[in-house]
Amino acid sequence: MELILLGIGVGTLSGFFGIGGGTILIPLLLLIGYDIKIAIGISVVQMVFSSVFGSYLNNKKGTLDISMVLFIGLGGFLGALSSGIITSNFSDKTLEIVFLLFAIFALIRLFFKTKEHQDEKVVNKIVLFVIGLALGCISMAIGVGGSIVLVPILVGFLHIPLKKATSAGLFFVIFSSISGFISHSLKGHIDFQTGIIIGLASLVGVYVGIHLKEKVNSALQKKLLVVFYLLVVIYLMQRIFL
Repeated sequence: MELILLGIGVGTLSGFFGIGGGTILIPLLLLIGYDIKIAIGISVVQMVFSSVFGSYLNNKKGTLDISMVLFIGLGGFLGALSSGIITSNFSDKTLEIVFLLFAIFALIRLFFKTKEHQDEKVVNKIVLFVIGLALGCISMAIGVGGSIVLVPILVGFLHIPLKKATSAGLFFVIFSSISGFISHSLKGHIDFQTGIIIGLASLVGVYVGIHLKEKVNSALQKKLLVVFYLLVVIYLMQRIFL
């Protein structure tokens, strides 16, 4: 029951904020006693479920540009194939520190408004592929979706509209998480039973989260996410350094 409730909560936030869910799920798994490498593996499984279902819903709403994301996704797939090897070669404490740095980056990002541009650029497909390659490799090694980095790149540098970029971020996670699942499975990082329970439960949450996204005030969304990331950062700092 604890894992089902955890999955629903993570799925809701994943759909609501357009993120893969790892930045939410991993600290919660650490809190209830899971090892960081197993927590990363479980997070990757959950992301497969939530990203596929979330992208299906976004596509129905017409905010998903599949042709653009395909090249980022292919890069992400190839990059994430090395994620299990990278995770295996670092100590638990090092991975927790890297995850903490990512959470701090995510928190800081919330205080900077991503400027939208009126003129959408025609983006070189090779550039999209390279962006996906780098993000897939790094993000899946620490069990996060990478969309919190991808969305500001798409909007700020490539002039992609924000709603389209948010949908693209979740679709990218399909490719990187499936590849990450393969890589982490080969390295023995995945607790399949826990991952599947949380992953299936997260589908309910993703459905709720994506529909809530259309109705809730964006200022409130941001405040809630700031509070959550602050709690994550404080918990990880206490866990690592005290």
